[in-house]
Amino acid sequence: MADFDYDLFVIGGGSGGVRAARVAAATGARVALAEDSRMGGTCVIRGCVPKKLMVFASEYRETCADARAYGWDVTAGDFDWSRFASQLNAELDRLEGVYRKLLQGSDVEIFDARARLADAHSVTLSDGTTKTAKHILIATGGRPVRPDMPNAHLGMVSDDLFQMTSLPKSMLIVGGGYIACEFACILNGLGVEVTQFYRGAQILRGFDEEARGLIADQMQEGGVDLHLGTDIVEMTPAGGVGVQVKGSNGMDRAYDAVLFATGRAPNTTDMGLEDLGVDIGRRGEIVVDRFSQTAVPSIYAIGDVTNRVNLTPVAIREAMAFVETVFKGTPTPVDHDLIPSAVFTQPEFGTIGLSEEDARDLEPVEIYCTSFRPMRSAFAGRADRVLMKLVVSKATRKILGCHIVAPNAGEMIQLAGIAVKMGATKEDFDRTVAVHPTMSEELVTMKTPVRMA
Repeated sequence: MADFDYDLFVIGGGSGGVRAARVAAATGARVALAEDSRMGGTCVIRGCVPKKLMVFASEYRETCADARAYGWDVTAGDFDWSRFASQLNAELDRLEGVYRKLLQGSDVEIFDARARLADAHSVTLSDGTTKTAKHILIATGGRPVRPDMPNAHLGMVSDDLFQMTSLPKSMLIVGGGYIACEFACILNGLGVEVTQFYRGAQILRGFDEEARGLIADQMQEGGVDLHLGTDIVEMTPAGGVGVQVKGSNGMDRAYDAVLFATGRAPNTTDMGLEDLGVDIGRRGEIVVDRFSQTAVPSIYAIGDVTNRVNLTPVAIREAMAFVETVFKGTPTPVDHDLIPSAVFTQPEFGTIGLSEEDARDLEPVEIYCTSFRPMRSAFAGRADRVLMKLVVSKATRKILGCHIVAPNAGEMIQLAGIAVKMGATKEDFDRTVAVHPTMSEELVTMKTPVRMA
């Protein structure tokens, strides 16, 4: 047997790569990991964590307004971006240090360098050295991309938001996916005048139509100037600071900043993959089988670089399955079925399973749905509405989809997701006693379908 420097070499220090390295090392394997940016990857440094902290920050203005309605003498002053950003960066520094210590404590050798594959068992680091390994795991994640149009460099991408030295007074956000919509809500909540262009007919394509329609309405009610069926025709430097934008809807105005949230691409560029026979898909993703193995037997890939389900907990699950398969001798396919997820718009959106539209294309279904003004915001005089929806198979009575639009919907769908993943039926939900008064009690009190599909 060939003598390798390591049993496993991981390329990428994000959530998936770090978990795979640590768990593999715990089996006694010799493990190394290379990361050319900050340890923690997209989620910790440029994604979920800083974004969620920004969500929290953006909600306090409305919280203060509600407090006054409830009798508290509260006044919200101006938001201090520099103060928040300082705290944010300190927290990210702390988390990066935690990830590094976890690796070191697991006896994983760390290389702060870019790694490129030299052959099926070798990687060349940016310092010029070459390391060999019996197995190589690619966990390089993805990156935001700008559209192919003149002067696209004038716009920011999501990574740039966390590096802003000050908040713009006005911003145009281009895109209708969850990243665009989340940041539209965040920046609007922080006091930025937000305009959003999306070329499609409705935001959040691929999600349940009723849910995304309500979110769009609530975003506009909250102050986001949303323009559907609209794209940029031309963008040029403004006469001072900012960007002049002409829209396909006839709008022509200057914005302090433009954010492109129009897509992400897997980080597979210039890694030597094609030269080795690793299959690359049409979107630049590494093609893998259900065990995360590429066409080259010694090379595996997990996480966003495979463009399967681009969520941090999924990358971690894929990492665990990889270690079970390769280092514990238990072939473990990754389960990508019925994954709960949340979109941190305002209001939040929690979802698991099939949308009404996808479900009715497969089989006859019953739709149980209710929308109402929640007690907390109704008392404060706000027009907010929430949505609770179950998509039920007529044949098996199983819950095929659960969709929640409400404050803290992410917390709710995590718990509802357990039942749906277990195969709960509508009658199982019906047998559960409601917790009153709560918003989520509606999930177990809807007795009559609103429609058949």
